This record gives sequence, structure tokens and C-alpha cells, in this order.
Amino acid sequence: MTLQECYIALGGDFEDVKRRLPTDRMVQKFVLKFLNDSSYQLLCDSLESKNYPEAFRAAHTIKGVCQNLSFTCLQQSSEQLTEALRDGPSPEVPALYAQVQADYKKTADAIRAFQEGLGE
Repeated sequence: MTLQECYIALGGDFEDVKRRLPTDRMVQKFVLKFLNDSSYQLLCDSLESKNYPEAFRAAHTIKGVCQNLSFTCLQQSSEQLTEALRDGPSPEVPALYAQVQADYKKTADAIRAFQEGLGE
């Protein structure tokens, strides 16, 4: 799988990230680092324990990272969850969280497939 194919699989915008990061090597470096970011686990743990301010912070971080990397699909769902948590949990949080979970899995699976192709 190429880096561009990875972006297609995860629902991202490869051309947009290329405008921000000048080389494929740099894009690849940050894409692979995404799997080590602890924000998603923090989001899951915080929602489980009903720590909504921490869940907001985690969702907001995911949104920002995805925006910088042009992970469009996960960026959009995490942005919606961020807004639903901004002033305390709204009734939409469970459905929005489920969408973030699905989009995160899609993103992580695509990155892992790309990583396997690199032999890393």
C-alpha cells in the first residue's frame, strides 16, 4: 500500500497534507506516529469514567491532530464529538462517540496496513 492509498483507505486528503508537509517522508513520519498518540485511549477512558472535561480535551486533541494530518473522516467525527462535549455532555455524545470509534478503527487499520507494507 502506498501512502496515497493509505489516505484513501482512511478517508483523508493526501493533496491537502502535501500542501502542509513538504515531502512524502515527512507525511509518512507523522502518519506512523499517529498510532502512538494516547489521545484516543484517553477519550475512551474519560468517557467510561464520565470525566467529560477530560473527554472534551482528548476529543479536541484528536480533532487537531487529524486536521493537521488531513485525516478528514476522523477529523469531522471528532469535531462533532468535541462540540457535543464542549459545555458538558449532550444527548448526542453516545452516537457521536460510536462514530469516532468506527472512524478511529478505520484510520488505525489503514495506517497499520501501510506500516506492514513498509516492513516496520
